[in-house]
Amino acid sequence: MKFAYSIKQKMKIATFLFAIMACMILIRILEDKSVKSMNESFVSMYNDRLVPATDLFYIAENIFEKKYTLDSFLYSGNLSHSNATGLKDQVNSLNSTIDSLLKKYEKTFLVKKEKQQLTELKARLASLIAAEQHVMALSLNHTLEDGRKLYETVGRESSMKTLEKLTDLMSIQTQVGQELIQSSASMVSRSKLYSTLQIALAVLIGILIVGIISASNVVQVRNDKFNLN
Repeated sequence: MKFAYSIKQKMKIATFLFAIMACMILIRILEDKSVKSMNESFVSMYNDRLVPATDLFYIAENIFEKKYTLDSFLYSGNLSHSNATGLKDQVNSLNSTIDSLLKKYEKTFLVKKEKQQLTELKARLASLIAAEQHVMALSLNHTLEDGRKLYETVGRESSMKTLEKLTDLMSIQTQVGQELIQSSASMVSRSKLYSTLQIALAVLIGILIVGIISASNVVQVRNDKFNLN
């Protein structure tokens, strides 16, 4: 009877220890998953937020450069074949750079709102390029005065609308970046919780081991006394 009771108690202890071990394994898996998610979040922060934000800045810089180039041409009063050829080459080069930056930006992870804004930005850029080409053609085929009038009524407005759309995209970049930071902070908190639980379970196992050893010593002492009697 005592033997059966002893086996039953050992089975209970073994089952309890197995449950604790299973919990520790599960916590470890969750912790590894949390660390992996944190790493992915930081990588996304760099690849999908920081780098694209820099690309958007360069796109804006190139649009300003085109605006400055057209301003210089239209208001310099110097309409020569060499100047016109140089202007076209410079504007085409800037458009090519903008197109390359946009294609690079498209390859990054974009939220739904970013995709919508990007589509609108492309439409704005196409409108801006058309307006610039029209202004240059009018200036070369007619007079600089005609080119200036068209630029002041259409070209500048198109340029400003394009820059406004870029600003909207940059704002979304900031918002999504803040969400990633909050997500990372939440994952760090969970990782700390998992570590605390692991320590608590380790302490509990230690207490159980000490308790089992103490109980074994008590039983051994009792058996020795019984044998002496």
